[in-house]
Amino acid sequence: MSSEQIGEYEIDCVGVPVPLGEGWTAQLSIYGPSPNPMHRNRIFPCQRVAVSCVFGSEAEAEAEARKVALAMLAPARPAAP
Repeated sequence: MSSEQIGEYEIDCVGVPVPLGEGWTAQLSIYGPSPNPMHRNRIFPCQRVAVSCVFGSEAEAEAEARKVALAMLAPARPAAP
């Protein structure tokens, strides 16, 4: 499992083996700021991302989960005129 602080958010990227198969799935959790340092405020519960993909290694699955997290946490950009 890969855990990383991005700004005020903490992300957990996990590669999970496919049941009865070969390969790995990407799973992601995102936690937001909390007033209590002993409590993590889950804003995106652990779930599979890149649902249609199966990865060849745990590292590839974690990298995909991180890519999804970065896209989700990117500031919204205004639409072009």
